[in-house]
Amino acid sequence: MFKNPFSFDGRIRRTEFGISYIIYIAFAVITQLVAGAAEGNNNPAIIIVLLAAYIALLWFLLAQGAKRCHDRGNSGWFQLIPFYSLWMLFGDSEVGENEFGPNPKGIGNGSEISEIGSSEAI
Repeated sequence: MFKNPFSFDGRIRRTEFGISYIIYIAFAVITQLVAGAAEGNNNPAIIIVLLAAYIALLWFLLAQGAKRCHDRGNSGWFQLIPFYSLWMLFGDSEVGENEFGPNPKGIGNGSEISEIGSSEAI
Protein backbone atom coordinates (compact mmCIF):
# COMPACT_ATOMS: atom_id res chain seq x y z
CA MET A 1 0.00 0.00 0.00
CA PHE A 2 1.14 3.54 -0.79
CA LYS A 3 3.80 2.64 -3.33
CA ASN A 4 4.66 5.85 -5.22
CA PRO A 5 1.80 7.98 -3.83
CA PHE A 6 2.75 10.96 -6.04
CA SER A 7 2.88 8.92 -9.27
CA PHE A 8 0.01 8.89 -11.75
CA ASP A 9 0.85 5.37 -13.02
CA GLY A 10 -0.76 2.13 -11.89
CA ARG A 11 -3.85 1.09 -10.00
CA ILE A 12 -4.96 1.26 -6.35
CA ARG A 13 -7.77 -0.32 -4.36
CA ARG A 14 -10.74 1.43 -2.75
CA THR A 15 -9.14 1.13 0.68
CA GLU A 16 -6.00 2.98 -0.34
CA PHE A 17 -8.07 5.66 -2.09
CA GLY A 18 -10.22 6.16 1.00
CA ILE A 19 -7.21 6.36 3.31
CA SER A 20 -5.56 8.78 0.86
CA TYR A 21 -8.62 11.00 0.98
CA ILE A 22 -8.62 11.00 4.79
CA ILE A 23 -4.89 11.85 4.80
CA TYR A 24 -5.54 14.68 2.34
CA ILE A 25 -8.33 16.13 4.49
CA ALA A 26 -6.23 15.90 7.68
CA PHE A 27 -3.23 17.65 6.13
CA ALA A 28 -5.47 20.23 4.43
CA VAL A 29 -7.05 21.10 7.79
CA ILE A 30 -3.62 21.38 9.43
CA THR A 31 -2.35 23.56 6.58
CA GLN A 32 -5.46 25.74 6.81
CA LEU A 33 -4.98 26.14 10.58
CA VAL A 34 -1.36 27.19 10.06
CA ALA A 35 -2.46 29.61 7.33
CA GLY A 36 -5.10 31.06 9.66
CA ALA A 37 -2.56 31.49 12.45
CA ALA A 38 -0.15 33.26 10.10
CA GLU A 39 -2.81 35.44 8.47
CA GLY A 40 -1.57 38.74 9.86
CA ASN A 41 2.04 37.89 9.08
CA ASN A 42 3.09 38.87 5.56
CA ASN A 43 6.38 36.97 5.70
CA PRO A 44 7.09 35.67 2.17
CA ALA A 45 8.74 32.51 3.54
CA ILE A 46 5.52 31.44 5.28
CA ILE A 47 3.49 32.13 2.14
CA ILE A 48 5.88 30.06 0.00
CA VAL A 49 5.84 27.15 2.46
CA LEU A 50 2.03 27.14 2.61
CA LEU A 51 1.78 27.35 -1.18
CA ALA A 52 4.20 24.43 -1.53
CA ALA A 53 2.14 22.43 0.99
CA TYR A 54 -1.08 23.10 -0.93
CA ILE A 55 0.53 22.10 -4.23
CA ALA A 56 1.91 18.88 -2.71
CA LEU A 57 -1.49 18.02 -1.21
CA LEU A 58 -3.28 18.65 -4.49
CA TRP A 59 -0.71 16.59 -6.42
CA PHE A 60 -1.11 13.72 -3.94
CA LEU A 61 -4.91 13.76 -4.22
CA LEU A 62 -4.90 13.97 -8.03
CA ALA A 63 -2.32 11.17 -8.35
CA GLN A 64 -4.26 8.84 -6.06
CA GLY A 65 -7.50 9.72 -7.84
CA ALA A 66 -5.96 8.98 -11.25
CA LYS A 67 -4.76 5.58 -10.03
CA ARG A 68 -8.23 4.80 -8.69
CA CYS A 69 -9.74 5.81 -12.06
CA HIS A 70 -7.25 3.45 -13.71
CA ASP A 71 -8.45 0.66 -11.41
CA ARG A 72 -11.99 1.28 -12.62
CA GLY A 73 -10.75 1.08 -16.24
CA ASN A 74 -11.06 4.81 -16.95
CA SER A 75 -8.71 7.66 -17.75
CA GLY A 76 -7.49 9.76 -14.84
CA TRP A 77 -9.41 12.73 -16.25
CA PHE A 78 -12.66 11.10 -15.10
CA GLN A 79 -11.98 12.33 -11.56
CA LEU A 80 -12.83 15.85 -12.73
CA ILE A 81 -16.47 14.80 -13.15
CA PRO A 82 -18.49 16.13 -10.18
CA PHE A 83 -19.22 13.48 -7.54
CA TYR A 84 -17.19 10.86 -9.44
CA SER A 85 -14.98 10.48 -6.35
CA LEU A 86 -17.96 8.86 -4.60
CA TRP A 87 -18.21 6.37 -7.46
CA MET A 88 -14.47 5.69 -7.13
CA LEU A 89 -14.83 5.21 -3.39
CA PHE A 90 -17.74 2.76 -3.56
CA GLY A 91 -17.40 1.17 -7.03
CA ASP A 92 -15.58 -2.11 -7.48
CA SER A 93 -12.47 -2.43 -9.60
CA GLU A 94 -12.19 -3.89 -13.07
CA VAL A 95 -11.46 -7.62 -12.85
CA GLY A 96 -8.10 -8.74 -14.22
CA GLU A 97 -5.41 -6.77 -15.92
CA ASN A 98 -6.22 -3.68 -17.95
CA GLU A 99 -4.14 -1.18 -19.91
CA PHE A 100 -3.02 0.49 -16.66
CA GLY A 101 -1.62 -2.63 -14.98
CA PRO A 102 -2.58 -5.72 -12.99
CA ASN A 103 -5.49 -5.78 -10.59
CA PRO A 104 -4.20 -4.73 -7.14
CA LYS A 105 -6.45 -7.34 -5.53
CA GLY A 106 -4.86 -10.04 -7.69
CA ILE A 107 -8.27 -11.17 -8.99
CA GLY A 108 -8.16 -12.24 -12.62
CA ASN A 109 -4.49 -11.46 -13.15
CA GLY A 110 -2.98 -13.95 -15.55
CA SER A 111 0.07 -15.83 -14.39
CA GLU A 112 1.90 -18.92 -15.51
CA ILE A 113 0.73 -20.96 -12.53
CA SER A 114 -2.93 -20.16 -13.20
CA GLU A 115 -2.51 -21.07 -16.87
CA ILE A 116 -1.43 -24.65 -16.11
CA GLY A 117 -4.01 -27.10 -17.37
CA SER A 118 -6.13 -24.46 -19.09
CA SER A 119 -4.78 -24.93 -22.61
CA GLU A 120 -5.60 -27.89 -24.79
CA ALA A 121 -2.86 -30.23 -25.94
CA ILE A 122 -2.25 -30.26 -29.67
